[in-house]
Amino acid sequence: DHDIRMHVFNKMCTKATPCFLISRSLPVPEELTTAAEEHKIPILRTRESTTYISSILTEYLRARLAKRTSIHGVLVEIKGMGVLLTGASGVGKSETALGLVQRGHRLIADDRVDAFQKDHNTVVGEAPKILKHLMEIRGIGIIDVMNLFGAGAVKNRTEIQLVINLVNWDPKANYDRLGFQENTREICNVPIPQVNIPVKVGRNIEIIIEVAAMNFRAKKMGYDATQTFDNNLTSLISEHSKEDTNKVPHND
Repeated sequence: DHDIRMHVFNKMCTKATPCFLISRSLPVPEELTTAAEEHKIPILRTRESTTYISSILTEYLRARLAKRTSIHGVLVEIKGMGVLLTGASGVGKSETALGLVQRGHRLIADDRVDAFQKDHNTVVGEAPKILKHLMEIRGIGIIDVMNLFGAGAVKNRTEIQLVINLVNWDPKANYDRLGFQENTREICNVPIPQVNIPVKVGRNIEIIIEVAAMNFRAKKMGYDATQTFDNNLTSLISEHSKEDTNKVPHND
């Protein structure tokens, strides 16, 4: 009855109650309106179902309340895949990202990337509000990528699927030439595949990074060029071994 409903709604109106949300456009009980007005708690109403609203709120709160970490680097989206560019200061991360934007890819964050764990296997990166859509290019200064290249050149956030670490070229270093090395970088307790790419004058880093991203996607889809090369090499060695065996004279 009316008195019991008033008692229940007043009990629900606590200091910790942010609002009331009514789904399916159901009518608001008169007692709820009275209690909410008295305790200054807003009442929201939506046409959506309870299940759908619960799902949306859960995803929103998970992202907003997730533990965050700040990474020094540049986050770009290459053909729909989030690629985090890392490396020492001055190695050319921002300039490389600018080249990728000119090739039709998207900038998410420059200089600093705020990352958070969306679920057990997914890490999302975005730009801090103060750096959103902005990029620093040495010799030019701060540029507004959205203003210069249009809305299609930027994105607010993306999943970090690959880390590409840019390192200055060292002629004495032993770089991976066949792709057998599989490195990872842990971000928010999630291991993310990492590729190290040496930088030196004359190398088109933008194209190399673009190809690295496409090759990584091909691996995820089941095609591994390194494995194909290994299989071809094994087959070739096997054929030569058979030929050498056939050439050896046999005693009756």
